[in-house]
Amino acid sequence: MGPSLTGYIAQLVAWSRDYDGFVSSLLLPEDARRSSLALRAFNVELAQVKDSVSQKTIGLMRMQFWKTTVEEIYRDDPPVQPVSAELWRAVKKHYLTKRWMLRIISEREKDLEDRAYRNLQELEAYSENTQSSLLYLLLESLGVKDVHADHAASHIGKAQGIVTCLRATPYHSSRRKVYLPMDICMLHRASQEDFIRGSREQNVRDVVYDIASQAHVHLQHARSFSKNIPASAFPAFLQTVVLEDYLQRVRRVDFDAFHPSLQKRNPLIPIQLYFRSWKKTY
Repeated sequence: MGPSLTGYIAQLVAWSRDYDGFVSSLLLPEDARRSSLALRAFNVELAQVKDSVSQKTIGLMRMQFWKTTVEEIYRDDPPVQPVSAELWRAVKKHYLTKRWMLRIISEREKDLEDRAYRNLQELEAYSENTQSSLLYLLLESLGVKDVHADHAASHIGKAQGIVTCLRATPYHSSRRKVYLPMDICMLHRASQEDFIRGSREQNVRDVVYDIASQAHVHLQHARSFSKNIPASAFPAFLQTVVLEDYLQRVRRVDFDAFHPSLQKRNPLIPIQLYFRSWKKTY
């Protein structure tokens, strides 16, 4: 059951929305690799709820299932479900903190409201509670307990949440949904309709520029801690390669979030991730 279960988890992560996370997990030390895939699969399951349910009540029921599942995992009684079984194994192996898992679920549950972020701070808070919480768990699976690593994880998680929101803008716009912070849209007089019709006007680009700049600031803050962080923490932060790649590419197309080149995955990412893991930097 073990290897086939791990294979199922790996496929779930690789072929869903987290291909980059899958590749990053493969570069972790063997001891943490399986646990990282379990955590990413858990995150994927939660992230998919919003898009896969037509009614909010069904989404809330799914979230309640995961809340109950986490409680049962910590009581040593996980439900018979592939992701739960792997998560239980990770919790037992690394003494993972329950609070971070429950925080991810609660924040994803709030996100079922399906509305734009009122401001950038709201997007950052969402990113901290989801992406940064996942990074805290990854650090635990690497055996890292370090305040500087936690600070870096907080900023990288915020950058990741912001970049994810930008990257998904064309997809959401095609479904007549806009989640970008309203305060920045209002500042540049960009309406939701501008995004829904895929406008490439300067005011829309200015919105993207402001949001992308904030992600860049968080990456810089994260790197300011690098000299004080144990080398064993660096593999948890490989995702910075992917964030950097998007920010560079969106800058090259003058912050046109709808540019076709941004919809293609960079085939060099796995090589860049490998090189970064070899250099032990983030």
